[in-house]
Amino acid sequence: MFQAAVNGYLVALSLILAIGAQNAFVLRQGLRREHVGPVVAVCALSDAVLITAGVAGFGSLSAAVPWFGEAMRWLGVVFLLVYGALRFRAALRGGEALQPTENGAAPLGKVLLTCLVLTWANPHVYLDTVVLIGSISAQYAPHQLAFGVAAACGSLSFFTALGFGARLLAPVFARPAAWVWLEVGVGVTMWAIAAGLALGG
Repeated sequence: MFQAAVNGYLVALSLILAIGAQNAFVLRQGLRREHVGPVVAVCALSDAVLITAGVAGFGSLSAAVPWFGEAMRWLGVVFLLVYGALRFRAALRGGEALQPTENGAAPLGKVLLTCLVLTWANPHVYLDTVVLIGSISAQYAPHQLAFGVAAACGSLSFFTALGFGARLLAPVFARPAAWVWLEVGVGVTMWAIAAGLALGG
């Protein structure tokens, strides 16, 4: 059981460690110190639900509903293109509009909606959590539960570190130019992921 838990934790970390649309958003919110707790909670809870689905054996959803994968793929492409364009527009407006302590903080509802779409409209999230973690957990029978719980804990620890640890970079992002480059980087990341999905990624 202990080995299953350790491997579950490490597998989850390895799958979500790469910077993607969701991680870039969490990083940006952490740097802005804006609704970090709720954003981390949404990401971690979403992963926990998906990991539970995978461990429970629902990784065959796309096979049972043939159009599901394609629908999620193109929904993700459209959203990522739009969100990336918004980040480029923010960068063009200059660093002054991107200060983390600005008074015009985005409403919590809008931030959480963006976080939910970035999470649930990303086909790679389903591949990583439902399919891969679900299939790997089967190798640790009868300790799939320990594997799944540890994987969910791995996700929670990663997003907590990313969201709340981002403030350590605050001195760097005290300069307006740094925020411009962050927005450009997030925009490029979003569009790169969208291109990958559109080309069959």
